[in-house]
Amino acid sequence: MPRPRTAAGKVAGVVGAAVGVAAAGLAAGMVSERVLVRRLKSDPTDPYAHEAFGRQRYDEARMLEMPDGTDIHVEVVEPTRPVAGHPTVVLVHGFCLDMGTFHFQRKLLAARGDYRIVAYDQPGHGRSGKLETGDYDLARLGRTLRRVLDEVAPEGPLVLVGHSMGGMTIMALAELYPELFGDRVIGTVLMATSGGLLAETRLVAPALLGRVGTPVLYMMSNAARYGGSVIDKARKSTANVAWLLTRKYGFGTAKPSPALVSYVEMMNSRTSADTVTRYLRTLATHSRFPALAALAGTPVLVIVGDKDMITPVTHSEEIVRRLPHAEYVKIPDSGHVVMLEHADEVNAALERFLEAL
Repeated sequence: MPRPRTAAGKVAGVVGAAVGVAAAGLAAGMVSERVLVRRLKSDPTDPYAHEAFGRQRYDEARMLEMPDGTDIHVEVVEPTRPVAGHPTVVLVHGFCLDMGTFHFQRKLLAARGDYRIVAYDQPGHGRSGKLETGDYDLARLGRTLRRVLDEVAPEGPLVLVGHSMGGMTIMALAELYPELFGDRVIGTVLMATSGGLLAETRLVAPALLGRVGTPVLYMMSNAARYGGSVIDKARKSTANVAWLLTRKYGFGTAKPSPALVSYVEMMNSRTSADTVTRYLRTLATHSRFPALAALAGTPVLVIVGDKDMITPVTHSEEIVRRLPHAEYVKIPDSGHVVMLEHADEVNAALERFLEAL
């Protein structure tokens, strides 16, 4: 005799069915999407077709254990020709990405050889561990950044470079430890980020949207209850949709480099649905405009792509309005991953900023 289903079992069954329906609906167009993606990826003019994305040279790699047991992967590149007074540059990546976000900036600084570089993967991203319980929150990310600084860069001046959620992490650090700014932190670079106004943004990763479908979006905030593994299965079945949406929402040029799109989509896809959904609440409630006051006494560089669909230009303009001394660089025909899509322009602005400190 079949056992009666519990309420939880019924909910899980409904959710599983919803995911299945979404995946089936998306699968109906998979053939045409596969053809389109194959055509777009075969662009013979792609300037990054042979770029070796992924891990770069480092002099030290270590795992830092946070008080809650989360392991944080950190890499350090030492200067080959150190210059007295030059700050350590700390790279803080965004949501559904990893330290590879700053591929070209790290490549530039390592080639120069006169700056120490620290890069790390945020909790639940890249090679860092995920939380065992609870939701991620930006205060926790701010404390994680402080731990990285204390362990890997305990002395000397610092420049913090944050993209998207990485910029929010820096704001959380400023809220928790305002005394660091002006003393240790002598400069801050905020790329494609926001101090608030997040109700306007599309913060859910395009890769995740493409892989689960609209019928599932309403339950994202409760995905931990339903089981991220169910959603992950749906994601894997529609990789071509994910690639196309990453291209649409991450980039601003009409014909972005297919290699860059694939690299960003790969970082997206390596971030589990469980991690994604447990970050959504904290991102949706992010509001740290008062924390910007800690940056008022130090140089600030704000960079944004004029076609950013994730954190639109208005978000950067609001930061600059509150920090009128900040240098503001708006890059034409660029989307959210501005530091990859227009690496030359971003690198030039970063070099100018560092050299002026």
